[in-house]
Amino acid sequence: MSAAIDARQAGQRVEEVLDRLAATGDREACAAAEELVRVLMDFYGSGLARIVERLGAGTLAPLLGDELVASLLSLHQLHPEDVHTRIGRALEGVGEPVELLGFDEATGTLRLRPTAGSGCGCPSSGAAASQAVEDALASFAPEVTRVEVEPAPAPQPALLQISPRPHAPAQVS
Repeated sequence: MSAAIDARQAGQRVEEVLDRLAATGDREACAAAEELVRVLMDFYGSGLARIVERLGAGTLAPLLGDELVASLLSLHQLHPEDVHTRIGRALEGVGEPVELLGFDEATGTLRLRPTAGSGCGCPSSGAAASQAVEDALASFAPEVTRVEVEPAPAPQPALLQISPRPHAPAQVS
């Protein structure tokens, strides 16, 4: 597998292969393939855990912004940053400026809205923001299973202040 494949693509590929095996109707082959995936995940997860343990969180800090490293650490519950920090890291990397409204850990739902002045305010800009956030979260915070985008607040009309003109001094002729 090349480094260009991200965690989401790798997971989808594994699911596709397992689905193809399941479609053959051979239950033994399907069960063996699923066990193989679990054993390999446990093996690589144990090795990664040992690396993290020996390096320590401080040494890992420069690697935490890398999507592949972050996704592997998150996948094996080894990421030293908490979910809220990782969500913030993912949102920083999104091109669309968004405001975090909250994250419900029980449901995995992240609520956000485009910041005032971003996008055109149309529904498609909300969908673009949601997709950009979901892509970033897949690597940094896979605990987020759903993104809800609330509409951006309506722009407030500019306050026009009218004040009286200063009185001009009387001209002497």
